Amino acid sequence: MTDAMKLFTDLVRTETRLYNRIDARLRARHDMPLGALEFLQIIGERPACRVNDIALEVDITVGATSKAVDRLVARGWCERQANPDDRRSSLLVLTPAGEQAVATARPTFDAAMAELSAGLPPATLGRLAEDLGRWRQELEQTN
Repeated sequence: MTDAMKLFTDLVRTETRLYNRIDARLRARHDMPLGALEFLQIIGERPACRVNDIALEVDITVGATSKAVDRLVARGWCERQANPDDRRSSLLVLTPAGEQAVATARPTFDAAMAELSAGLPPATLGRLAEDLGRWRQELEQTN
């Protein structure tokens, strides 16, 4: 039987260490925190992206998401545009500078992930990705 506390601790500590190492590399090479790259990816992948869409995706408050988006706007990586379907919200779009920032930071992210997961056999990594993805979907559906 799986020790629930050990599993939880291993998942959280692994995520924290992985996040911190990739974040440090992105900051050093691109002056971009990992959270910014995550938000820019979401904005770039979703037509008609709103702050609320990002908040739901990463499971944080709308207020925290809005502040993070304000920082992206201040960096010139995205902009808010009027939402023609809802005057109370705005749509987020990447600027050319934001598209370029993602294009240059993403290879650094990919290389860091490859390096940090190199100790896992490819089959194990594939199963881990599949199983975590399925678990994430279950948790998101029951939220």
